[in-house]
Amino acid sequence: MRQYLDLLKFVLEKGEEKHDRTGVGTISTFGYQMRFDLQKGFPLLTTKKVFTKAIIHELIWFLQGDTNIRYLVQNGVRIWNEWPFQKYLKENDLEQQYPQYSEAWTQKMAEFVENVKNDEEFAKRWGDLGPVYGKQWRDFNGVDQISEVISQIKNDPGSRRMIVCPWNPAEVHKMALPPCHCFFQFYVNDGKLSCQLYQRSCDVFLGVPFNIASYALLTMMVAHVCNLQPGEFVWTGGDVHIYSNHLEQVKEQLSREPRALPTMKINPEVKSIFDFKFEDFTLEEYDPHPAIKAPVAV
Repeated sequence: MRQYLDLLKFVLEKGEEKHDRTGVGTISTFGYQMRFDLQKGFPLLTTKKVFTKAIIHELIWFLQGDTNIRYLVQNGVRIWNEWPFQKYLKENDLEQQYPQYSEAWTQKMAEFVENVKNDEEFAKRWGDLGPVYGKQWRDFNGVDQISEVISQIKNDPGSRRMIVCPWNPAEVHKMALPPCHCFFQFYVNDGKLSCQLYQRSCDVFLGVPFNIASYALLTMMVAHVCNLQPGEFVWTGGDVHIYSNHLEQVKEQLSREPRALPTMKINPEVKSIFDFKFEDFTLEEYDPHPAIKAPVAV
């Protein structure tokens, strides 16, 4: 994963300070591409530990068309919690009482998450994110894009139209967070399936390692159910940035030496992309450096 470390260096060297929606501020540049040969290992960062459990559960959640965080919370995945929580605070006039990342905010967040986990009615009212990825993947104005693209891969592998697009302009304003990874295309050649993702907004320290592993795994899953071998995963970034409060973490990561990539194995018995469960994935020989914590900009 030296490619990823090269990306960090590129942004630090070529990027410029830029204000952003969150108010945190970034060092930003525009346009970057990385390629990962999925035959050479699973592209999971080794210079810090990446929460693989969250990657798998989030993909299952997307593929089921779910947009409520309750499934994630019940499986110990917290990556989407802050958006519905901030909405909850805002709509209940609690933002001033619970300043973001204060001790009181953290305690209130824990209470919110427990309510989502254990109270179905509370989860229905406050746990939904709007028509985010899962909705668009499975129901983009009535089109099940995942079913359509798998049918294309199986029946017309030479097509240049094997595309999934969660960026729905008619519904973006209803989403807790408009899609950052907003367009991906599949490509079949020589019995191998490749995928290219266009990511409009790229939080290089926190988000990008997760996104690379997520779409690499999705490529492997789709290849598996289409009786193909995984080919390449190509990551293309738009606004590629490092948040100003991640700079120390980035320096620490750049001081670490990458290790050998792990292997991801998939249960060969699964036949449908919609039948995958968490237990169908086994990550082997993952030996990362310790995790590096950093705040999420909401």
